[in-house]
Amino acid sequence: MILKTPLAWLQLVRSKVRSLVAVAGIAFIVILMFMQLGFQDALYSSATQVHRHLVGDLFLISSQYKSLTAIQSFSRTRLYQSLGFNGVESVSPVYLGFAAFKNPVNGQKYSIYVIGFEPGKPVMNIPKADLDKIKIPDVVLFDRSSRAEFGDVAEKFEQGKTDQTIEIFPFNAIIGYSVRVGGLFSLGPSFGVDGNLIVSDSTFLRIFPDSRSPEMIDIGAITLKPGVDPQKVMKNLRQNLSNDVLVLTRQGFIEFEKQYWANRTPIGFILNLMLTMAAVVGVVIVYQILYSNISTQIIAYATLKAIGYTTNYLLIVVFQQAFILAVLSYVPAIAFSWWLYDFAMKATKLPIMMSLSNAIIVLISTILMSMTSGALAINKLRSTDPVDIF
Repeated sequence: MILKTPLAWLQLVRSKVRSLVAVAGIAFIVILMFMQLGFQDALYSSATQVHRHLVGDLFLISSQYKSLTAIQSFSRTRLYQSLGFNGVESVSPVYLGFAAFKNPVNGQKYSIYVIGFEPGKPVMNIPKADLDKIKIPDVVLFDRSSRAEFGDVAEKFEQGKTDQTIEIFPFNAIIGYSVRVGGLFSLGPSFGVDGNLIVSDSTFLRIFPDSRSPEMIDIGAITLKPGVDPQKVMKNLRQNLSNDVLVLTRQGFIEFEKQYWANRTPIGFILNLMLTMAAVVGVVIVYQILYSNISTQIIAYATLKAIGYTTNYLLIVVFQQAFILAVLSYVPAIAFSWWLYDFAMKATKLPIMMSLSNAIIVLISTILMSMTSGALAINKLRSTDPVDIF
């Protein structure tokens, strides 16, 4: 009977304006969920861009490490001690720091992230031809995906101007350090970093002459010999190295960073809270829509009860309406969200992209949200008595 008589669909079609308003209201909530998930994914993806570009099997960080933007150094000796362990083939120290970049166009200074390492032991997944350029003192690679406030450095370089000189200022320094742009690479900004520079370790120490010692590093990249079990080497290092350092696999390093942004920063908490609030508001909106529809059609439902239709049949009709509204709202919502993702990505340079997993998660969440609202709204229908109506 349910399939032969599409009562749920007929009721929605009969009240076209009411149904369109309902679809628009639910679609707005779906767009909010898409945007929250998109920003959350962008947060984690951008925060771990450096981690994914690092070359190595295991990574050494300070036991006080919180995130890449909360720099915590440790002794380089710890990294070189790991060379004495079975299975370790080579190690590479990485220096990290924030400096002030002077925009060559307007003279304004903006914070930029500086990554330094030995050019002969590259630890970033960057073409070798580009890395060879930073072997020359005071030559840097500029992140072409940096935000617009750093000026037109990348555009000019791509147009053939390869002799650009830029000034880098250690924080609180009056006199800057001049470097030459020798090449470009792509990394992109994050919620804590607006742009990036790659330099050699010697250039890094010249940029930060007073605040950084060559003996203190921020990340140690460890490359293992072929066929060696990383878990076994990691366990051995953890047991024998000093407890002032942590040893992590690449995935462990990435998860460590994600946990920091998710649990120990306001932005992570806010994104999770807003996602929950969007779902709760969605349940309330759909409940009001279904409850209003039931109230409007209460005489029709009472008549159906009076002529022999069971309460369960009518309850299924309400759930069908909830499902139809969910699907009809989802289609325009995902299309509009796709456009918003593209717009936001161009505006912020953050990796805000639609993913299949998010599309499925939001679809399932929308259906569950609508079904939950339907379960709350059917109480009125369940208590309807034809005798009272007539």
